[in-house]
Amino acid sequence: MCKINPRVDFAFKKLFGSEENKDLLISLINSIISEDQQIVEVELKNPYNLVDYRAGKMSILDIKAKSERGHWFNVEMQISEDYNFDKRAIYYWAKLVTEQLSEGQMYKELKKTISINIMDFNFIPDIEEMHNCYKIINTTTGKDDKLHDVFELHYVELRKFKKSYQEINSVLDRWSSFLTKANILTQDNIPEQLRHDKNIVKAISAVDRMFNEEERAVYEVRMQSLAEVESKIASAEEKGREEGREEGREEGKIEAIKLIAHNMLKVGTDINIVVQATGLSRNIIEQLLVDQDQDKK
Repeated sequence: MCKINPRVDFAFKKLFGSEENKDLLISLINSIISEDQQIVEVELKNPYNLVDYRAGKMSILDIKAKSERGHWFNVEMQISEDYNFDKRAIYYWAKLVTEQLSEGQMYKELKKTISINIMDFNFIPDIEEMHNCYKIINTTTGKDDKLHDVFELHYVELRKFKKSYQEINSVLDRWSSFLTKANILTQDNIPEQLRHDKNIVKAISAVDRMFNEEERAVYEVRMQSLAEVESKIASAEEKGREEGREEGREEGKIEAIKLIAHNMLKVGTDINIVVQATGLSRNIIEQLLVDQDQDKK
C-alpha cells in the first residue's frame, strides 16, 4: 500500500509538479477542464525542487503551468480546512494573471487563467457534486458570453467523492479514487477500473519511491504540522460547544494559523511570503520570529 499520502501538499507537489511526471499533471488537468480545452503539453513554471523548498522559495506548494494553447493553470491541493479558501483561490488566480505580463506588455497579451483547487474537506454548502466550476457570466442573460473568458475557477471536494470502484465512469473519478484510497492501493493489487489507466498505474508506482531520506523527513514534518493544526481546530470546536459560543473556535483557528506560520519560518521562509500565505499581520509574524530566537537560546 502507498505509505505516502498524495493529498499532503508536499507529496502532491512532487508527484504532479515534477518534470518526469508532467503526463500525470496533464491527465489530472484534462479530467477537470472541459473537452474543448483539453491540453497535450504543459510547461512547468515552478517545478518541484527540494533546494528551493529548503530556501523558502517553495513554501506555497501550488503548481503553475502553461499549456501549448497559451492557457495558464494554477493547481493546488489543500488538505487543511480553510473557511477563507474562496478568497485565497481568487488571490492566487489574480497573482498568476499579473505574473503573465512583464513591464511594457499590453493587457491584450493576457491569456486564459484556470485555477484548480483540490480540497480534502467540504467547502461548498448545500451541493452534493464534488466538482464545481465558476466563471464570469452575464447576470442579465444568465449566460457565458465569452466576454470575460480569461477567468475559470474549479473546486474539487474529495470528501464528497463516494463512488465505489464499480461506479467509476470518468478520468476524474479515477484520480479521485487514487487520491482518496492511495493507502489501500498496491502495484500488485490495482482494481480493474483503475488498472487500464496508465497514468493512475504510474502514480501508484511513483508515489512510494519518489522521496529520498531528506524529502521523507520534510514530508513527516508536514504531516505532523497538519495533524497539529487539525487537533487545535478540533479542540477549539469542542471548547466552543462547551462554552456555547464561537470564540473558542476562532481562537483555535488563529492558533492553528500561527502554527503554520511558525513551521514556515522554521524552514527559512521569507517573512513576506508568510504574511501573504497566512493572512497574519507582520507584527505577529515578527513576534513569532522573536519567540523562535528565544527558544534557541
